[in-house]
Amino acid sequence: MTKKLPVMPARSRDVEAASVAGLSIEPRLALAELEEAIKEGLLAFSCATGMVVIAEMMEAERARIVGPKGKHDPARVAERNGSALGSVVLGGRTVPVSRPRVVRSDGGGEIGLDSYAVFSATDLLTQVAVERMLAGVATRRHGLVSEPVGEALEARSRSVSKSAVSRRFKTATETKLAELLARDLTGLDVAAMMIDGIIFAECCVVVALAITTDGTKVPVGLWEGDTENKIVVTDLLADLVARGLECEDGVLFVLDGSKALAGGVKRVFGDRALIQRCVLHKRRNLDGYLPDGYAQMIDRQLAKAFNDVDPARGLRVATGIAAQLDEHYPSAASSLREGLEDMFTVRRLGASDRLARSLSCTNAVESMISVVQTLAGRVKNWKDPKMVRRWVGVGMLEAERSFRRIKGCKDMPALTAHIRAEVARRRADKSTTPRAQHAVA
Repeated sequence: MTKKLPVMPARSRDVEAASVAGLSIEPRLALAELEEAIKEGLLAFSCATGMVVIAEMMEAERARIVGPKGKHDPARVAERNGSALGSVVLGGRTVPVSRPRVVRSDGGGEIGLDSYAVFSATDLLTQVAVERMLAGVATRRHGLVSEPVGEALEARSRSVSKSAVSRRFKTATETKLAELLARDLTGLDVAAMMIDGIIFAECCVVVALAITTDGTKVPVGLWEGDTENKIVVTDLLADLVARGLECEDGVLFVLDGSKALAGGVKRVFGDRALIQRCVLHKRRNLDGYLPDGYAQMIDRQLAKAFNDVDPARGLRVATGIAAQLDEHYPSAASSLREGLEDMFTVRRLGASDRLARSLSCTNAVESMISVVQTLAGRVKNWKDPKMVRRWVGVGMLEAERSFRRIKGCKDMPALTAHIRAEVARRRADKSTTPRAQHAVA
């Protein structure tokens, strides 16, 4: 199984690592001094040994820069300048060390040691903190799940407190959210887009999931508001366009039953947008209007109609069901008729049965939202919408790590061609209509 890439990857330090690898040292271990670590197991012994080796590496690098200690060198460009307190990253904690200092002979300041830079980099610490938070480890328990590095090192370690982990996670998620919302969408060949909303602490966040022409799912943006309204959806889509989203040839939008979502899409994209309403939402909504036994029977009939390979026949059956409901359940009939033709958009475009089942509902974006809900469900104190945005954003990125292409993806090129042909046909009809009217006049 392929390992998931970290949400917050550590920065590559190839240059510094190569420099450190070029050092030649022969560390000497006083095993008597490591007796307690030996008793605590191999990992504790390895960590204690590693701290000894790091100290010798830093000293060897200093000697390489300034020359052997005690030997005069008139060409020397740097010199020793004692040591200073520092720290290195060990697993999910930092451990204090004494770092050797090197300064330029001409007074030009301190020369940093690559060996110290490699082992003191805190981005690895941030990566560990974020991954543990995403795995469900509470901030107060990070110290408990850390590696058993030995009592001596554990007593000196830092950066495992609840507040330290929280600050690190907050900073990291702010950075990742900014990256998500700044993604350049130029060149992203989008065939379909799914939009849905999620609510935390009375803040509604509308999220967008793009599906490319090869079936790849890409989270592209989010926008917060008080409800899933037309203004929020319009602003979200306008932001995507401003970041380079190209929909000139047409895009299929898969939405739930919300009129606000459809209204926002039509306002931004006009006749370039083809609307597919979620058939599962329609079936769930209708279930609330009918008694249990009867609702199950109607649901089976609707499921068969929505999955009919002949969209015209499916629409006739669904319309007949609405007429059947008119006599005793007029509200249910009215609910079913609302947007009914949009339930068959994907089928009318000639999508294969497997692909049509994938794009006739919002399951893909709801799956992403379920990951967000799982992660954010542990939060007990929502402070403001900014915090909600951070958690929703990191949840979208966490879901992206496990994304697979949409079912039926092999048929996406054919569907894309049909979408573009339909949009071209609409434009042609629109351009010829005024001419026909003028001729009649």
